[in-house]
Amino acid sequence: MDVANEMLDDAVKSLRESGVRMTPQRHAILEYLTTGHTHPTADEIYRALEHRFPNMSVATVYNNLRVFREKGIVEEMNYGDASSRFDFVTTRHYHMICENCGKIVDFNYPVLDDVETVAAHLTGFKVDRHRLEVYGTCPDCQSNVQ
Repeated sequence: MDVANEMLDDAVKSLRESGVRMTPQRHAILEYLTTGHTHPTADEIYRALEHRFPNMSVATVYNNLRVFREKGIVEEMNYGDASSRFDFVTTRHYHMICENCGKIVDFNYPVLDDVETVAAHLTGFKVDRHRLEVYGTCPDCQSNVQ
């Protein structure tokens, strides 16, 4: 079994254990999230799946993403624009974002694992979570400029 299928199976199991019924649409949305690694918007997910589920609406996608977010299966990434992006949560990681095309790439930097502890110690805050984004120009956009 490959990693994407294992992640999908774990997500389905987790949702079922928490009482969430697994519909074909819900399963397809999860499958798309675990295999794509593209941090899609709800509209992108809808467009990718509408041929398989002609009666599915964008609202169905949003509602399922809300359920997944509430159950800790996906993270909603909002950057202040009109549409959120959704990230299938598997491990703590950070994001590199292309300022030209909007592409988002995950990266891990273990040195930052203690940042919450340090921040709490230095400020007295009770830290709930953190997020790191690094902005630049992706290799594809760099090659298009030249």
